[in-house]
Order: sequence, then structure tokens, then C-alpha cells
Amino acid sequence: FTEEKLGQAEKTELDAHLENLLSKAECTKLWTEKIMKQTEVLLQPNPNARIEEFVYEKLDRKAPSRMNNPELLGQYMIDAGNEFGPGTAYGNALIKCGETQKRIGTADRELIQTSAINFLTPLRNFIEGDYKTITKERKLLQNKRLDLDAAKTRLKKAKVAEARAASEQEVRITQSEFDRQAEITRLLLEGISSTHAHHLRCLNDFVEAQMTYYAQCYQYMLDLQKQLGSFPSTFLSNNNQSSSAPVQSVSAPSVLASASASLPSVSNSIVTSGISELKSSSGSRKARVLYDYDAANSSELSLLADEVITVYSIPGMDSDWLMGERGNQKGKVPITYLELLN
Repeated sequence: FTEEKLGQAEKTELDAHLENLLSKAECTKLWTEKIMKQTEVLLQPNPNARIEEFVYEKLDRKAPSRMNNPELLGQYMIDAGNEFGPGTAYGNALIKCGETQKRIGTADRELIQTSAINFLTPLRNFIEGDYKTITKERKLLQNKRLDLDAAKTRLKKAKVAEARAASEQEVRITQSEFDRQAEITRLLLEGISSTHAHHLRCLNDFVEAQMTYYAQCYQYMLDLQKQLGSFPSTFLSNNNQSSSAPVQSVSAPSVLASASASLPSVSNSIVTSGISELKSSSGSRKARVLYDYDAANSSELSLLADEVITVYSIPGMDSDWLMGERGNQKGKVPITYLELLN
């Protein structure tokens, strides 16, 4: 081996097919490790928690059950809501948000568990099982090749007939052992293609688990937004004194609207009075849509940001909604998504 490195001895080269298989195996191992490690970071961003789970796994013990971040936030919100009073608007909203956060936490646990079983475990089994076997057989092949090359060198240096005959016999034996080991290694390496196929199925399972998780989270937040949007627009403050002005329904878009000051030309009081005026009259007004809105059912109208629609009120309609029209389409639209135009 040293003589080869110094260029003083010839080296038996592996055939091109075997070299390609070895390169493919190394490449697969490298990227499998990177994908596996980054998936673990994605599923559990806390490095201390990952180390703790690793230690418990090595000790073959179950890690202690702890609340994850969404569950912890949810519990704080619920406790705060109960402290402020479930009968108050803020307390009620905190409790509803907390319950939703805890549901998201449960969905998060299911994603981690499903991904660990269906995606991370097969990848880890390849690194710790199949690839270790390949590495072991590859080292054996290297040793067989060195034995063969050493035998060839001795044959070249043999001067006496008896020594040459013994060396020729040694070359035949080492060549046979090298060929046999090369075949074993080749068969193992050709299994990398089936490993790719298996990992592809695992990847599909991982994507499906993520799709389920995000769909659940979206549905939970959609339900929460509707619950928050259903609060009355005028309510008693937390200290049981009447509010001095009507407060718009609590919803994510209304918070964003106030934060970004998306109604620079019209104050809140003017908007509120404009809507009140529209509700008390039988006329209609033009309104600009502030945010995209997906209709929850056939009675609602889907909206696109910045489009202009016609809105009007119907007697007995919920105070947070107006009827909207766009051409032949008609349906309920939430007030917090609209800016009334003069």
C-alpha cells in the first residue's frame, strides 16, 4: 500500500462498473445523512431536546413526556383566559386560542411520530445497517486487492524457477479470492438502486404526513378565525365598564389592518359610521377588498384582495357581515375584509 502511494508499485484497478457503483453508494450515504439530520432539526428544532432523545434511545429507555411549544403556549393562554374571566371578550378569545394551540401541538406530535417511523427510521437503518455492511465488504476487497498486487510483485522479483512456480500459484489463489470478493461487493452495491426505491416510498409517506399536519393546522386556524370573528362588535371591557366606542370584531385581518394602517384616508370612526349608515339604509355601496377570503360555504362569497364589489345590508343580518355582489355572484362577506369607498 505504501509503495503504491509512493508510485513504486502497480495497482490493480477495479472495473468501471464497480467504481461507478462505489461512487453511487458514497453519494447515497452522504446525502442520506444530511437529509436525515436536517429532518430531525425540522421536526425538533431544540438541540438539547434532540440530544436528550438520542441518549434515551441509546439507553433503550423512553424519554419523559413533555409539552411541546404549541401545547405550552396553549396552556398559558387558557390559564390567562380563566384568570381574566371566561365571560370577558379577551379572556374568552384567549381560551379559544389556547385550545387551538393545544390541538396544533397534538398534530405536531403526530407528525413527529409518523415521520420518525415512516421516514427517519428507514434512512437510519440504511446508514447503520446496509452501508456498514457495504463498507466492511469494501475493506475486504481492498485487502484482497493488496494481497493480489503483493503476489504479482513477488512473481516479478522471483528469479529461481521454484520461487516463480510458488509465486504463480499464489497469484492464481489471490486473483480468485479478489474476483470472488469483487463479485460479493458488486452484488451488495447493486442493491443501492432498490434502496433508492425504498427511500422514495418513505419520502412519499413523509410528504403525506406533512400534508395531513398542515391541513389540520389550517383547518384549526380557520375555525379559530371564524370563532373570533363571531364575537359581537360592541362588548363590555374587561373591567366591566362600557367601551367608549364600538370595537371591530377580533380577527387576524382586522389586526393586520390596524397594524399596517391600510386605511390611511379614513379613520376607524368614519369607517364604523359608514357601515352603520349602510346597515340603517336600504342602499348599496362600493367597497374595496383588503384581503383574500375563501368562502366557508355556499352562502358566502370568496374575495380577492384589491377587487371592488358592491355591498349592502339585509335586515336581521349578523353585524359583522354584509351581502356582497360581483356580477352574477352573490354572498355574505365579512366587514373586516372591506374598505367602503365614497
